[in-house]
Amino acid sequence: MNWFKTEDDPLAEDFVKEIRSTIPWLLAAVVVVAGYYGVKNYIASRRAAASEALVNAYTAEELEEAVSKFGGSDAGSALRLRLAKKYFDAGRYQESLDQYEALSGDNAPDGFADVPAVGKAQCLEALGNYTDAVAAYDAFVEANPSSFLALTAKLGSARATALAGDKDKALAALADMKASVKGDALSEARIDATEDCVRRSVKK
Repeated sequence: MNWFKTEDDPLAEDFVKEIRSTIPWLLAAVVVVAGYYGVKNYIASRRAAASEALVNAYTAEELEEAVSKFGGSDAGSALRLRLAKKYFDAGRYQESLDQYEALSGDNAPDGFADVPAVGKAQCLEALGNYTDAVAAYDAFVEANPSSFLALTAKLGSARATALAGDKDKALAALADMKASVKGDALSEARIDATEDCVRRSVKK
């Protein structure tokens, strides 16, 4: 299996940490979806059980069991979304990718189709498939320029470009990003964090 060997690449290790620390949108998505299904499905016992699993399942094992039991229910896609993130956080990138793949297209929770698309690109990056990751990030940005995950995808593209060896191109892209978000302190801080990782690697 093509596991991502971060110990062999300090830059890659920094970037995986950055991915994990800059996706609070996924947690927010889970809370919103959980609340939605918790209200909508409380009448039917099976749906209520699925909603309960969505809120209360925390470990990978609990989420795997919930997906197995309720994967075909209304809450199934939200459960898979949580499982994909759990796998990613545990370094199980291929399994995370498989879950995001299963959520492609119309299979994602309503209103959250962007999450699996960017999640897949992050998994490709973590697996070391940098060319495919850049292509996935860039395709997402082109198709969804106004998405709340557009900057996340742009930063991902810059990271993967740097990891692929073209750090000058990555720094140029980050400079363009910073100019485009001038005055947005949060976005500037996220760009600065990625730029710092790339610059530190260039000095080595």
